[in-house]
Amino acid sequence: MELLIQVGIFVLALTILLKGSDWFIDSAESIGLNMGIPPFIIGVTIVAFGTSLPELATSISSVFQGEPEIPMGNVVGSNITNIALVIGLVAIYVKKVDITYDIWKIDVPYLVFSSIALLAAAYDGKFTLLEGILFFVALLVFLALTFSKQNDEEENDDLEKTTGKTYLLLFLGGIMVWLGAEYTISSVSVIAIALGIPSAVMALIFIALGTSLPEVIVSLNAAKKGKTSIAIGNVMGSNIFNTFCVMSIPRFFGELKVPECVMYFQLPFMVFITIMFVVVTWNKKITLWEGILMLLFYIGFVAFTFYDA
Repeated sequence: MELLIQVGIFVLALTILLKGSDWFIDSAESIGLNMGIPPFIIGVTIVAFGTSLPELATSISSVFQGEPEIPMGNVVGSNITNIALVIGLVAIYVKKVDITYDIWKIDVPYLVFSSIALLAAAYDGKFTLLEGILFFVALLVFLALTFSKQNDEEENDDLEKTTGKTYLLLFLGGIMVWLGAEYTISSVSVIAIALGIPSAVMALIFIALGTSLPEVIVSLNAAKKGKTSIAIGNVMGSNIFNTFCVMSIPRFFGELKVPECVMYFQLPFMVFITIMFVVVTWNKKITLWEGILMLLFYIGFVAFTFYDA
């Protein structure tokens, strides 16, 4: 009965977390459009940060609740989910994704750099405060480069009017994300102990999948509206934010540990799937079959993680 109660709390908390994230994203996107920011820039920065809020909130909460292995598992699992599952689903949904924005100048190199940097930082089995500071600086550099590039891109003419309600939803969304994250982590800890599953594995699969739902929803909705640039930018930006923001900020509040299982399979697999994304997008398009291949890789990742646990 206790286990069922905790599962119910987990589902409810995750629902609040995702709804709050949805309000935050919509409000932030509306404010960005009102400022005349191009859609891809919005996708790779504002929307990407918004969709990474669940990962950031759950990771900070896990540090305070004595679960130092969850942030690494959450980030690695989410990054794999974003590319293999989200991009895979988008490509399958629209049959072919045309990449009209120049992602090779800043975004692709930074995406590859972020995955390799995380692998290197985790090599010794711990994530130090110095590494946290360096990751946070890398995030600031990425934002500076991205917004400076805005001047070279076509301005966005799709201006939206923002009202007081927009800012209210932004605030309420942030509160819901915080509360949802607190109860998500506390329930996951109890469920993991009850089932005998390491919390790192829970983070790799369940928390990562749950906190990646905003990326799934935002990217599919963008693809449905023909805005594949926002869909691709959202995934790339979210992975960069996950690595540099979700790893660095929680480290300022406490110790972070690198689970052994993550080090010998999941982290190298994250680097592999990132490089695969680079290869697939080399010709500026993602086909249906490439989307299916990515989805199969995700299924294999989940199956192996469960088998290994």
